[in-house]
Amino acid sequence: MSIEVDIYEKIRHLHEHEGKSQRAISKILGISRNTVKKYCEGSQVPWERQGISGRQRYVVTDDIMKFIKDCLNNDDIENIKKQKHTAKRIYDRLVEEKEFKGGESTIREIVAGLKEKQAKVFVPLSYDPGEAIQIDWGEATVYIHGKKTKLNLFCMRECYSADSYCRAYYRQNEESFLEAQITGFDYFEGTSKRVIFDNAKVAVKEGFGVHAKAQDRYKALAAHYAFQCEFCNIAAGHEKGLVEGLVGWVRRNILVPIPRVETIDELNIEILRRCLKYRDHKIAGREQTVGEMALTTRVRLTTLPRYRFDPSKSITQRVSNFSTVRFDYNHYSVPIKYADKEISIKGYGNEVVMIYRNIEIARYLRCYERGQTLYRLEHYIDLIEKRPRSVFNAKPVKNNISQQLMEFGRRLSGPREMVKLLRLCVDYGEDKILEAIGAIKTPEISVDQIWAFLAPVNLQEKIQIPLEIDVKVPKPQFDKYDALMNRGAAV
Repeated sequence: MSIEVDIYEKIRHLHEHEGKSQRAISKILGISRNTVKKYCEGSQVPWERQGISGRQRYVVTDDIMKFIKDCLNNDDIENIKKQKHTAKRIYDRLVEEKEFKGGESTIREIVAGLKEKQAKVFVPLSYDPGEAIQIDWGEATVYIHGKKTKLNLFCMRECYSADSYCRAYYRQNEESFLEAQITGFDYFEGTSKRVIFDNAKVAVKEGFGVHAKAQDRYKALAAHYAFQCEFCNIAAGHEKGLVEGLVGWVRRNILVPIPRVETIDELNIEILRRCLKYRDHKIAGREQTVGEMALTTRVRLTTLPRYRFDPSKSITQRVSNFSTVRFDYNHYSVPIKYADKEISIKGYGNEVVMIYRNIEIARYLRCYERGQTLYRLEHYIDLIEKRPRSVFNAKPVKNNISQQLMEFGRRLSGPREMVKLLRLCVDYGEDKILEAIGAIKTPEISVDQIWAFLAPVNLQEKIQIPLEIDVKVPKPQFDKYDALMNRGAAV
């Protein structure tokens, strides 16, 4: 029987100071004589368990132990993760095959002891300023333009200061991987001596860990920014634990509740703002804030090269007769004057840029679906003005204006009026056109009325009438007048 300390105190007092017998103490305190006998001499205390239940354990023979070990060893040899012996299964087999008479708890205890492994222990690490940067990918879900979208988060952390950088991309491809590091180096204002990453295919051509061989373009990036690529061992996330923690921090602190944005650029602006705010944070056990330690690190980082590395996937394509070019399973339109000309296409992580003779002629958010064609109305408006009868069937029109505006255009006097409406749409934007249509209260609305509504609001320069006119007037010469008058008087 286990007793409270105050009862134990009374037992000891009655026994030592009043000389009461065990029978008397039992009667006074109303407890059993066995309890009094157990505690009166002070050889046992109630706050420590003796670990003896009195129950005799079943003796496990050497043959039983060998059977248990053979079961576990066979599991290791087969190495089938989801088909291994449990303690319950070993017990059932012992009962059936060895006529075991002991309890299941006995076998559970033995199996647990045999399976017991050393708990994972990690070596505390310390980095010098500018010594290393850890990078990693993570996933998150957001709403972009009302559509639920899974994005990839590129996370980067300087190991000394824990200064952090993160950017969202649609894919974990090579273009995104290289671009993210370049923008990260810009954020840190330099590069570290080492960049630590796992063995993802986007970075590693073959091998793993110290035997890994970097992909050619990643190797070129490392050479240009003068850092050493260092790859972790397989399933060794603890080797880049700082950035592993950053991935979770971004998801929990920036992306909860789930953001609702119009574009991925809007999301990245908010992520960057939060990264900058994190520099005010002070990590437990450190005397300085993250930002103060980042300033110490900055002077130790390798200076950024003058030439900015181009991370894009670049190709040359001839513009088709439909004024489109193909890139990565999709087509993108360009202005019609570049039809049948060869242009350069640069695919970045989230954008595609079209260039002709070092001049940017179009830029799109990169489409990662397949078989899509993206048209822009402004690229075709000049051609549609020459061929107005195509206006209601032209894909660049159907794909870029709302059904509401299309229905309004059909009520106009003809295709030419619709073309004029589209020109206003290119110049002022569809929202302004719909606002003008809603503001005009006459039963019949013409394009001229819409233009008249829009023109005064969008004048780029207002006519200004000067309020003061500076006219130079010569000073009167009175001496000549006086001479003339004197001559007349003399006559």
